[in-house]
Amino acid sequence: MPGITISMKTLYRMPLLKTLVTPILLVTAPLSLAANSVVDQLQLGTKYSALKQINKDNVTQLGVAWEYHTGDGKEPKPGSLTSFQDQPSLIEGNLVVCSTNRRVIALDPKTGEERWVFDPKDPETGMKKCRGVGNWVDSQAEAGAVCQSRIFLGTANYRLFAIDAKTGKPCPGFGNNGEVIMPVEKPQIFTGEVLANSRPAIVNDVVVVGSVVADNQRIEAPSGRVLAFDARSGEQLWSFDPLPRDPSDPAMKTWLKGSVGEFGAGNVWATMSVDQELDMVYLPTSSASGDFYGAGRPGNNEYTSSVVALKGTTGEVVWHQQLVHHNVFDYDVPSQPLLLDFPHKGKLVPALVQNTKMGLIFVFDRKTGEPLIPIEERPVPQEGKVEGEWLSPTQPFPVGIPNIMPLGFSPDDVWGFTPLDEWLCRRKTESLLYGDIYTPASLKGTIFNPSVGGGPNWGGGGYDPATNIMVVPSNRIPTIVTLVPREQAEFKEGQAIEATSEMIFPVEGSPYVPKVQGLLSIFGAPCSKPPWAALTAVNMATKEIAWEVPLGSVDKMSPFPMPWDLGMPGAGGPLVTAGGLIFIGYSLDDTMKAFDLNSGELLWEGDLPAAGTSVPISYEWEGEQYIIIPAGGHSMYNSTMGDSVMAFKLKR
Repeated sequence: MPGITISMKTLYRMPLLKTLVTPILLVTAPLSLAANSVVDQLQLGTKYSALKQINKDNVTQLGVAWEYHTGDGKEPKPGSLTSFQDQPSLIEGNLVVCSTNRRVIALDPKTGEERWVFDPKDPETGMKKCRGVGNWVDSQAEAGAVCQSRIFLGTANYRLFAIDAKTGKPCPGFGNNGEVIMPVEKPQIFTGEVLANSRPAIVNDVVVVGSVVADNQRIEAPSGRVLAFDARSGEQLWSFDPLPRDPSDPAMKTWLKGSVGEFGAGNVWATMSVDQELDMVYLPTSSASGDFYGAGRPGNNEYTSSVVALKGTTGEVVWHQQLVHHNVFDYDVPSQPLLLDFPHKGKLVPALVQNTKMGLIFVFDRKTGEPLIPIEERPVPQEGKVEGEWLSPTQPFPVGIPNIMPLGFSPDDVWGFTPLDEWLCRRKTESLLYGDIYTPASLKGTIFNPSVGGGPNWGGGGYDPATNIMVVPSNRIPTIVTLVPREQAEFKEGQAIEATSEMIFPVEGSPYVPKVQGLLSIFGAPCSKPPWAALTAVNMATKEIAWEVPLGSVDKMSPFPMPWDLGMPGAGGPLVTAGGLIFIGYSLDDTMKAFDLNSGELLWEGDLPAAGTSVPISYEWEGEQYIIIPAGGHSMYNSTMGDSVMAFKLKR
């Protein structure tokens, strides 16, 4: 598929179906971690605001305060992946937004009026999204100096920009007039094979940048190295490769050939978290190249599909925990870790909570990596693997805390609107390889549940420190993954990259190519039981599910009224507030919803011009609390597309 930039690691390969039937940002830091700036707060990953002017008693009085149009992404080009997935931030009195074309836009927090725009002039690539910018304040600079406060932005052609947070102009002392061209380990086969679209992490005076490495393009993919730069000068300080290249690296023992060879990826496409006091940055890593076939890389393949804790100043590995062994399921670690104080044995322990595509919740002491919830290795399916494949006989499962969603699939799990489509879904399921989670991709086709996109994905969870409740959205539609012998594969130039389509990827150098499609009925609806998306609240103190509700309505995307609350898959994350509320867009029904944190009751719903597949934020300005959500949709889901930033506040 020449010319198509496909990176499934940043997608939600969940099938949902347009035609279903045809002045300060207030976030409270954990007790053990002082958050001294906006960037510190966002880097905790808890998505919590201490503001409570908007609460359960008055949330029904929310109204639109203003709307801003970025001008980007409203009409995506065919074959592109366009989604407005920003998590905005309040920096130096500006509301800073990153558009789908990675333009950094500063808005008046009260009116939404545009103040300045920085355009990195990104090249045309197949992926258009930006998940936020980093911010750093130079403690050595004089007050008011140029670039004392600077914003960091990664781009589609793998550049790192530093711009003045007050003016939007490039910082002259950083790299070449504010720009660093980040090195790629091997030549790219197209522009954007390696790119940066998540928020750079700031660890004291170091900027740490992850990457997207286009999925399923070639076995000999570029390295997914994490790069670190001096925040003042732009000088590269260190790099970390999730695939160990040094024979003396302790992780090499998990590569049974004694070398990683020419394999690549393992990249950190999700947002990283930072503990400034510990000088540690936490990396959620992805699989090595070849998402569904790993015969050439036998072994567990550390440090891929792991949480890796590095020293910010040196890049030294402090600890690591692998969450998927020998990942041939595309179960990357997909979301920003949550740094919080975890109730453990009668005291609060500085912890890291990691949500996964599998719906499994892992909790570690973030200083040492010691599991705070026990982990056991359980046997997993081995049948169905193609000739030569190596599978791990066991996979890690947390013990004593519930899964976010069901694991595995069988004919007894099918559902239909009518007896006919349910019967046909059962027949389809019986014709495929099915079973427990970690059943491998096969020649006949394997049902993956959770889907290759999750389950939970990049939006991750939100956490309320007062109640110990973590809320996590998840998609719940299985996918079918078939390994097609290369000589039998048919590639279509310019194939649609949509959840409703059958997608085939080239994986040059592999004897098999993966075909990914949804487990759908004759009506185009999921064959799985509703809800097809859910919002789940987990009490992290009692380790029980507090409540769960369907997330989103299919009514707007159906040709006739659908009275059932079935859930509508999507993307994005929640905002949890001290007002006892959860704000979330996520689903493709073009709304933002407010739920009661304690009960899951839907208290308010506001219309959006497009799907809010992003992460809302909240701030107080001139005595009024605002809720901000980017609403631009997601082209892969055939959603309504747009370019809006929406602001809500209480009506006067």
